[in-house]
Amino acid sequence: MYDLIIIGGGPGGYAAAISAGQAGLKTALIEKKYLGGTCLNVGCIPTKLLLGYTEPIENIKHLKRLRLGDGQFSPDIKSIIKRKNNIINATQKSIAQSLKKLGVEVYTDKAFFINPQTIKLATSNKELLFKHAIIATGSKSTALPGTSFNGQTILSSTDILNLETIPSSLAIIGAGAIGLELGQFFSRLGTRIILIEALNHPAPLEDQDIGQEIQKHLKKEGWELYFQTRVEQITTTNNQVHIDLGFKTIQVEKCLLAIGRSPNTQELNLENCEINLDTRFIPVNEYLQVTKNIFAIGDVNGKIMLAHAAEDQGRYVVKFITQKITTPYFPRIIPSCIYGFPEVMSVGKKEKELKDYQVTKALLAANPIAQAHGVSSGFVKVIWQNNKVVGISAVGYKVSHLVTLATIIVSQGWTKETTHNYIFAHPTLDESLKEALLA
Repeated sequence: MYDLIIIGGGPGGYAAAISAGQAGLKTALIEKKYLGGTCLNVGCIPTKLLLGYTEPIENIKHLKRLRLGDGQFSPDIKSIIKRKNNIINATQKSIAQSLKKLGVEVYTDKAFFINPQTIKLATSNKELLFKHAIIATGSKSTALPGTSFNGQTILSSTDILNLETIPSSLAIIGAGAIGLELGQFFSRLGTRIILIEALNHPAPLEDQDIGQEIQKHLKKEGWELYFQTRVEQITTTNNQVHIDLGFKTIQVEKCLLAIGRSPNTQELNLENCEINLDTRFIPVNEYLQVTKNIFAIGDVNGKIMLAHAAEDQGRYVVKFITQKITTPYFPRIIPSCIYGFPEVMSVGKKEKELKDYQVTKALLAANPIAQAHGVSSGFVKVIWQNNKVVGISAVGYKVSHLVTLATIIVSQGWTKETTHNYIFAHPTLDESLKEALLA
């Protein structure tokens, strides 16, 4: 019998497995395909690699706009895809080695529950007994009703990552992090981008002023933007995609559906553990428990669909079952970022969530590092309640670099006086955070 069985080898699953191995628990990790899950294989990591490899194009554009010079960078898309895959494969091997060193048994198979103490492997038919189990099966791309991914013209975020030819035109439905980041990659390579979003600004989970700043940049880049717009129908003829918006039809070579993600709960046979799904996501209590001995972490519980949140939840569950922690998981301050340009960073409360609050801001136009790179648009925003920091957001050049310090500040509930206790190095991007705190 295992002390802990984890279904799903993504960030939450392997973080839990590593923690369990370090704690001396007899542990099994079941992953049906690739260690690392969506994040490593078809999500966070590959998209950042693609953005990183094409960043020189963005930098040259900024310098050209300032009339400081001229130049060109022409990336080789096949070489980029090859390097991306090499890095992902190496990381998979590294994860496997770490798990092996800690004595974690890894099964490459699908798994489902027979009862609240038994999991069965679909291919080998092997039955595994457990004291505790963690469901960390993640999520998958969601298609529009009446539409399905075909891998050729109507694409998921997974499909689009392996294109080895650059489409002349790409419609992106959904202006969240996935749509914005992948849109920037292809825009840098010369693709005409059409962005369609049902809500009224890009990055709709962020405050409106953040979205407006992103929108200004997208207009400069020549993106065709449709906000508060819903797609009526998508059809494909002669390898062209036709997108009916009601008031007009758009024709493009490729269409990326980036409207959200759905939890992977099918085929787990949760009903055998008396777990009934009244909602799309697996319901958990404040300790991330589904039942007394079964937990659900990461995207599959729908609380915070971010890789680092899943990791944190995985480590928490191991501490909980080993009785090193007894307090509830929630509330938790989880930072988030959008990458590319402009970047977005957000921690804690947002204006749209609050009624009585104050806001202080610092413009990146005054920041020497942003100035040095010719990209001084954007700002850092601090949200206050009762003279304490409850939220920090930023949009602009490399603002993701502020996220850890911002998380500490929000977690500790800094006051203006707290800021004076620390030295912010000069010249750094951090100075804009200081200016926003003291504004």
